[in-house]
Amino acid sequence: MLRANVAGRPYAGRVIQLGQYPAPAHTIAHFSDPHFLAGNRELFGAVDTQHNLAQALSQLERSGARPEAIVFTGDLADLGEPEAYARLLGIVDPIAARMGATIVWVMGNHDERVPFEAGLFGGAGSTDPQDRVYDFGGLRVIALDTSVPGYHHGELSDAQLDWLAAELAVPAPHGTLLAMHHPPVPTPLEVMAILELREQPRLADVLRGTDVRGILGGHLHYSTHSMFAGIPVSVSSATCYTLDISAPPSTMTGVGGGQSFSLVHVYDDRVVHSTVPVGDPAKVSEFTDTFLAKIAAMSAEERLDTFSRKSSTVTVADVEAL
Repeated sequence: MLRANVAGRPYAGRVIQLGQYPAPAHTIAHFSDPHFLAGNRELFGAVDTQHNLAQALSQLERSGARPEAIVFTGDLADLGEPEAYARLLGIVDPIAARMGATIVWVMGNHDERVPFEAGLFGGAGSTDPQDRVYDFGGLRVIALDTSVPGYHHGELSDAQLDWLAAELAVPAPHGTLLAMHHPPVPTPLEVMAILELREQPRLADVLRGTDVRGILGGHLHYSTHSMFAGIPVSVSSATCYTLDISAPPSTMTGVGGGQSFSLVHVYDDRVVHSTVPVGDPAKVSEFTDTFLAKIAAMSAEERLDTFSRKSSTVTVADVEAL
C-alpha cells in the first residue's frame, strides 16, 4: 500500500463570502470512467472519449475551483491498453499541474493492474491491489482497489480490509474520503447489479465509527447519491457515455449525453457534492464578475434590498454602472 503526502493550501476559488458559510477547507474534483482506447479509437465506434474528457477538464479549469486533487474513480482505460494510459496521463497531467492539483488514480473493472501501475505511477507493473493513501493538508484520501482480475464485479480481500482497518484506526485531522470504483449502493439497473461490490457488510463493519466522511464512486455511468454504514456516498457519472435509468424496464441503454463530473467541497462540518454537466450549452443569462464585486461592496442590507427584494427595480446593468 502506497502513501503520498501532499501539501495543503487554502481554497483558491471564489473568496467573496456573501452568505453564512465560509470558503471550504478543501476542494476535490471527482471524475470517473473515461474509458480510453489506444489509438484514440472511438468507444463503440461512436464515443469520442478524449474529446469528452478534454471538455470536462476545460470546464474545471475555467471554473477557477483550483482543486487540491483530481480523483478518477476507475475505468480509466476500456481495455487496459498501455497506450491508453499514456495518452490519458498526457492529457490530464498538464492541466492538473497548471491548477496545482494532484491526480488520484483509482482502479476500475476495465483497468488492468500491470499497465495501470506502470503507466500512471512509473513502476515496473504490479499485480497487487492498487491501494494508496494521500494526505492533503490533513484531509486523507484513500484510493481502494475493488477490481477483480478477469472479472467485472467488485470484491475486497481480507488483506485489503485488514489494511484499511489499520489505516483508519488513526483518524486524520480533517477526516477521510474513500475513493473506490464499485460504489456500495443499490442500482435500479438489474444488469449492473450483477457487477456490484460483493460482501458489502464486511466493508461496512470496517468503516463504522471511523473518520470516513464520504465515499466517492464510479462504475454506474450515472450520478447518484446514497448512504452506506452511515456515510454519504456520491457516485460521479462517466465522462465517456452514460446509462439511461429512464430506459424501458429490464433494459440497459448507453447514451451519448448526460456526462458530468463532480466538485467536492469539504467544510469543517459537512461535505458538499455538486454535479457539473459536461458540454457547452447556450448561455441564457449571466451575472458578471463586475456585478459580483459591486454587490460584495454593498452592506448586507443593501444587498438584500437590491438583489433579494422581489419588487426591486435595480438591474444588473444598474449595479455594474455604479
